[in-house]
Amino acid sequence: MNAWYLICFLSALAIFIAFANQYILKMQTTIAITTGSVVISLLLILAVKMLGDSTALEMTQIVSSINFNQLLLKGMLGFLLFAGALEINLAALRKQRWEITALVLFSTITSTVIVGYLSYYLFAFVGWPVPFIYCLLFGALISPTDPIAVLAIIKQMRAPEGISVQVEGESLFNDGIGLVIFTTIFSVAFYGTEATFTDVAELFLVDAIGGIVFGLVIALVGHFLIINSRDVNIRLLLTLTIPTAGFAAANIWEISGALAMVTSGILLGNITRSKATERTGPEDTRYVKDFWHATDSFLNALLFLIIGMLIVTMPITLEEIGLGLLMVPVVLLARFISVGAPFVFFKKYRQYDKHSVKILTWGGLRGGLALAMAAAIPRDQVMIAGSDLHNLIVIVTYVVVIFSIIVQGLTISPLIQSSIQSAEAKN
Repeated sequence: MNAWYLICFLSALAIFIAFANQYILKMQTTIAITTGSVVISLLLILAVKMLGDSTALEMTQIVSSINFNQLLLKGMLGFLLFAGALEINLAALRKQRWEITALVLFSTITSTVIVGYLSYYLFAFVGWPVPFIYCLLFGALISPTDPIAVLAIIKQMRAPEGISVQVEGESLFNDGIGLVIFTTIFSVAFYGTEATFTDVAELFLVDAIGGIVFGLVIALVGHFLIINSRDVNIRLLLTLTIPTAGFAAANIWEISGALAMVTSGILLGNITRSKATERTGPEDTRYVKDFWHATDSFLNALLFLIIGMLIVTMPITLEEIGLGLLMVPVVLLARFISVGAPFVFFKKYRQYDKHSVKILTWGGLRGGLALAMAAAIPRDQVMIAGSDLHNLIVIVTYVVVIFSIIVQGLTISPLIQSSIQSAEAKN
């Protein structure tokens, strides 16, 4: 069995779990798939270590051969972000533009610093003296909320539009600033370069602004071609070229493919869809929309199954799991402070739901992007208390991600329901 066959079988397994979940657990699909994959991973580990099962061992080796960093950051991410952005309401996004800007810029930077300092002292307190620069690197990779995890869960729970747009908008746009912070700290930590203001500004302009501009360009080209196409299948294929060729081109040119996909997806999902509906009628537009909704659901299912199974590839210890659990409240505290501070200011000028900060804090989920950045940390370069820094950061990140998806994802519903009831009471 090779990696491609494994992905095919995992795809079928993800769909089967989603199907069974409808009748048995009745959980949110992403949570059910992630939970199921963790259970399957633990059974695989047990089969390998206790029974020496050759099939389980072979599957473990194949999972280990999958380059998660490449699979997500250079492949699936383009489809997932584009599909998610197609569903964003541009008018609602404009109303929340200042809140989203504050969450993307201020909250991400503030959370990075808070997590860096708190994890530095906490690691040292428990006997794992991780140098501060690597703690700051962990803060940079864990602070941006994951658009894939957030969109998959928040959408199905039908949060009030104001809060939903804030959470979704932040998660879609904070990849650019998060990547700039991570790349800058990464260069200082492993290459000894100086992080001057000029270098950081240049990186941000080239990566983030370049990605947005490129997204505008491909959206304009796509809009012209889609509007002037007479065949619905051609229109569908044209949308497919954006997260494939468009995403690949952005990566080759070293600009933010993530922001390019978000920008083009929002424009095509609002302006182009509206114009296409006027010309061809709602039936053809619904055909394209349904295709991307199904694609989004399928890739989300596969991705979170792979995330859950990553545990079989890790030389994991109970001490490292314990460190990961200690980091959960640190990350949540940093999230609460970095999100709450801007809303202290915004509440002077606009009314918000009383549960806004709680939902933004608890709904700020982490997922595959954090793991992909953690996986980029070099192996066997830095040793901490006898452990490789790469393994330590990946395992701690994995624990935070699994907690985020399963525990936070399962328990955010009461907060959202309280918010909905408050809004209904006002009306």
